[in-house]
Amino acid sequence: MQRIAPVPLSRIINRFDVDSLFTLVENTLRRSTHIVDNVVQGSRPSLEHMDDKIPQFNSPLCTLKQISSEMSCKPPSEEIAHKTTVTILNKLSNYEWDTKAVLTLAAFALEYSEFWLLQQHQQSDPLAKSVAVLKRVPVLTRPLALQKHRQEIIEVNNLVKASLQVIEVIFELEKLTTYDTKDVPALEVAIEQIPVDVYWAIITIAAVVTQLDCLTTESAQKQELSHYGQKINIILSKLRKQVTLCRQQIDEVEYYRKLRKLFQTPTEIMEVDVSVLKKKNVYLFISTLDITDEEISVLRPVYDSIKTNDQYKIVVQAYGMKAFPFTTANEEIINKELHWVESVVGNIHPNIDTWIREQKYIFFYGGNDKEWIQQFTKYATALSNDAALKEAKISIELFCVEKEDKSFVRRFWSGIESLFVTKVHRTVDAVTQEVQKMLSYKNETGWALLSKGSSVVLSGHGTTILKTVAEFDKWKEAVIKKGFEFSFKEYNTKIVGSTHRCSHLEIPNIAGKLPETIRCPECPRTMEIFISYKCCHVENTVTGKH
Repeated sequence: MQRIAPVPLSRIINRFDVDSLFTLVENTLRRSTHIVDNVVQGSRPSLEHMDDKIPQFNSPLCTLKQISSEMSCKPPSEEIAHKTTVTILNKLSNYEWDTKAVLTLAAFALEYSEFWLLQQHQQSDPLAKSVAVLKRVPVLTRPLALQKHRQEIIEVNNLVKASLQVIEVIFELEKLTTYDTKDVPALEVAIEQIPVDVYWAIITIAAVVTQLDCLTTESAQKQELSHYGQKINIILSKLRKQVTLCRQQIDEVEYYRKLRKLFQTPTEIMEVDVSVLKKKNVYLFISTLDITDEEISVLRPVYDSIKTNDQYKIVVQAYGMKAFPFTTANEEIINKELHWVESVVGNIHPNIDTWIREQKYIFFYGGNDKEWIQQFTKYATALSNDAALKEAKISIELFCVEKEDKSFVRRFWSGIESLFVTKVHRTVDAVTQEVQKMLSYKNETGWALLSKGSSVVLSGHGTTILKTVAEFDKWKEAVIKKGFEFSFKEYNTKIVGSTHRCSHLEIPNIAGKLPETIRCPECPRTMEIFISYKCCHVENTVTGKH
C-alpha cells in the first residue's frame, strides 16, 4: 500500500471542475444502471430525482481515454487488477484523491453507458446497430445470452452502483475538509483512510471492466467479483458512518459559533441594573438553538400581547397561551373557572379553538395501547352520534392526542407537567387534583378527559372511563332528566367506586424540589414515595421520583 501513499499538496497541480464532471458521471451511471435493471430483471424502478442540467465545462477527454485504455482487455486476475490500479494512480498522481476516483469512474462511465445506450437503440437506428456490432453489444444482450449471463450482469450492475455510492461519499467527505480536524476529530480519521478507499473503488471498477470484456468476448475465463463486492460494501458502510459522525461534530461546532456570535454581538440584549425590573414581571424562556418555527409561532402571541404593555420587560418568555402573562389575577381566574385545559391545548390546533369557543363537549384522550384507543374511539363516536343527544342539542367532539405529531404530544404533556410543578407546592384544590390525576395517566394504557369548552368536567383512567362510555345505554335515560354532564359524572363515579386500581405519579427530576408529601388525586390519602432509577442508554439520563 506504500505505492498509493498520499501525494503532497505541493504536487497536486492539475485542477479542473470536478464537481461538474461528477454530476455528469452520476447522472450517466444512474441512468445506465436503470436500463440494466429494466433489461435484465424486467423491473421498472422509478429514477430518483436527478439534476438533468448539463454542466458547461471542458471534459478531460484525453485523460479519460488513457484511463479507459489502461483498464481495457486485461486478462482476469486479482494481481493484474492491482497492477492496473497502481498504474492509473500513478498517471493521476497530480490530482487530489477524490478527483482520481471521479476520473476513473468517468472513464468507465463512457464505456458502460455507451454499451447500454447502443442496446436501447440498435433495433431502431441503423447507425446504432452497426456500432453495437462493433462493440459486440448483441453478444451479451440477445435473449439467450441475457438468460445465460443474467447473474453475472446483475453482479456487475450492483458493483457499479456500490462503487458510485462509495465515490459519492468520498467526494462528500473531501468537501468537509474545510473544517479544522481539531474541531472535527472524526474527520482526521476519515481523511487518513481516503487513499485506501479510493484504491478499492478503482480496483473494483477495473475488475468490473475485465468481467465485461470476458462476457462480450465469450471468454471461458471470468473475473471473480465477490471479493470486491464484499470489500466495497464494507467501505461504503464505514464511510457513511464516518460522514454522519463528522456532520454531527460539525453541527456542534456551528452551534457553538452561533452561540458565541449571539453573545458577542447582541442587538437586543442589554445589561441593566436590577432596579429596572422592580415591580415588573420577568419571564424566563430557555431553549436551545434548535427551537422549531412551530414553537416560535406558539410564543409569538404571548410576546406581542406583552410587548404592547409598558408594564412588562420581556427577558424570556414561557408557554401558556391566554394564561400569560402569568399574573396572580390570571392564576386566580384559572383556578376558579377550571379553565386550565385551555392553557395546555389552546392555540395549537384550529379545531380545538373553535370547539372551545362554541362551548362544545370535548373528549381529549390517548394512551400507550393502540387497541384501547380504537375501542374508546368506537364507543365515544357512537355516543356523540346518539340520536337522543343530538335531539337535546348536545354536541360532543373527539380529539385523540396520540394521533397528532410527536411535537404536539410532547407539548401536551410538557404543559401538564408545567402546571403540576407550578401548583404542587400550593394548597390542594380541584385544579391541582385534576392536573395531578392527568399526570398520573401519562404512561398508562389509556386515559380520557372530558371538558365543556375550556372547563374540565372530569378525567379518568382508561379502565373506568372506557366502561362509562361503552355503557352509555345504561345511563342514557338519566341524561334527559339530569343533563349530560351530571349523568356522566354520576355513572363514572359509580364505576370508579367498583374498580380498584393504584395511582402512580411519575415526576421527572427536572421538577426541582418536591414537597415532602403529595396527596392522591383519586382519594384523600397521602401517596407512598418510591425511588426509581431509569436508564434509556442515551445521554442526559436522569433520576426520577415516583
